[in-house]
Amino acid sequence: MRWIAVLGVLVLAACGPRGEVVVDRDAGSVGTVERIFVAGNRNPDNQPARGLSFHRIDVSVPPDRTMGTVRYPKTDGKPDPRREFLVTADDRLDGPQGFRAAIERELAGRPVQESDIILFIHGFNTSYGEGVYRYAQIAHDLKFPGIRTHFSWVSHTKALAYAADRDSLLYSRDDLVTTIQTLAATRGHGKLILVAHSMGAELLMESLRQLALTGRRDVLKELDGVVLQAPDINVNVFRAQAKAIGDLPQPFFIFTSQSDRALRLSALISNQSLRLGTLQDPRAVADLDVVLVDVSQFNTGIGHFNAATSPTLIRILSSAQELERMFSGNYGSAQNPFGAAAIRVQQAAQIVVSP
Repeated sequence: MRWIAVLGVLVLAACGPRGEVVVDRDAGSVGTVERIFVAGNRNPDNQPARGLSFHRIDVSVPPDRTMGTVRYPKTDGKPDPRREFLVTADDRLDGPQGFRAAIERELAGRPVQESDIILFIHGFNTSYGEGVYRYAQIAHDLKFPGIRTHFSWVSHTKALAYAADRDSLLYSRDDLVTTIQTLAATRGHGKLILVAHSMGAELLMESLRQLALTGRRDVLKELDGVVLQAPDINVNVFRAQAKAIGDLPQPFFIFTSQSDRALRLSALISNQSLRLGTLQDPRAVADLDVVLVDVSQFNTGIGHFNAATSPTLIRILSSAQELERMFSGNYGSAQNPFGAAAIRVQQAAQIVVSP
């Protein structure tokens, strides 16, 4: 019976419309344009690239939508800029140097409070377009004031390609390391914050581990925070990765939910009882300097990306002042918006957020 339920979830996941890059240069006159700088080892047509590919993509966020939602554009008819996410411009950048130069031009003249760089890494079963549209939605709804950068790795975009996607993330480590190094060397930026979702969290942890093992602690010291959203990582693997990294970038947030059905499925496929994104007991990571943020009470859909899809949680997180306090390093104090809910277990802290 359990496998029947598993197959049902997979079939439902596979039947939904997929997000493809659809260009409508006039959509920006209807929606709100969010600029995303994209690095990755695949192209906007979702085909693997020869080495790293760099783009500057403008996405129109439609006005007729519910906060936390993304409606992909139709590919067999006329796009609807009032209801659908659309690309208004896609400019290819010339290698890491062109990528860095374009970001530095964007940073020029910006005030300090708008000069942070946030790198987002997507998860399993995600097309190029879906990753870009989702990040545009997150940046728009959470009101990110800084530079939005995205790493797009080769997901096979098939519900049954879980093992293939795990192989893809392993061979994407070098490219993500190069991207992080490029951003760390970019002049004029404020904080550099890394955000990864689902299987992308394992790719990020593997890349941080690689930086540590190759002696690039100068790059690790440039990182001003890490956020793992619903990380699809075995807890013991995460512990080993964190030990190899050593001093983790601070603050280091792990958003969890005990009601995450996608991670329950992952645990079943992996024949493991627990994933990091469903961790309930902070004692399992008590010796690590991390903060578990339990957002189970904000579940939407399958509960796998609550910080991006729950309108209530988005409203809590979208205050620039509160986000600044979250990344101030004082998350265990009363000055932090979640400080009163924090429970510390040795080095780890756990915060249970409620509506």
